[in-house]
Amino acid sequence: MEQQKRSPMKMQLILAGISEIEENGIQNFSMRRIATRCGVSCAAPYKHFEDKHEFLMEIISYINEEWQGILHQIIITNEGGLKELIIEICVAYIRFLLDNPHFRSVIMLKDVDMMEDFKKAKTAVSDVSNDIIGRYCKSVNMPYKTRMRKQYVVRSLIYGAAILMDNGEIEYNEDFMEQVRMVISREFDID
Repeated sequence: MEQQKRSPMKMQLILAGISEIEENGIQNFSMRRIATRCGVSCAAPYKHFEDKHEFLMEIISYINEEWQGILHQIIITNEGGLKELIIEICVAYIRFLLDNPHFRSVIMLKDVDMMEDFKKAKTAVSDVSNDIIGRYCKSVNMPYKTRMRKQYVVRSLIYGAAILMDNGEIEYNEDFMEQVRMVISREFDID
């Protein structure tokens, strides 16, 4: 998956924008503070982004591209079936959240704080994964309600494990990641 080319200054602004969201939320997002953080004039962000909305869309686009690159590699190297692919995607997403804790502030924003197109772009992170889960569930004739319950449990496991490991409450090691694989595998069994 090809990632968009961005100038070093644009990347610096995007990363500062992610920190801005982490510290102040989306409602208090300030391009002036971002410029100050980057050591540039208040007009500098507007050379790269038309307005706050475009800036926010570029932030979510950047995060989506980062995840999609990882997801693409998992898909092309997967040698198992759909269930195994789901498990590896879930484990990779935990690693993605741990490797990029600053992204969580954007990924986990409450939808009430966002514009409609930003909500759609934010949920696009999960589109491919949801499609794969849907195909697996259909292939095993899993009822819709069962699928929704299992997806909720697995999503809770992903975010919970990432936060607990990041906080040091659970050691981030391969033994624990293997336990995560087993739990996800059991969850996608039919019952």
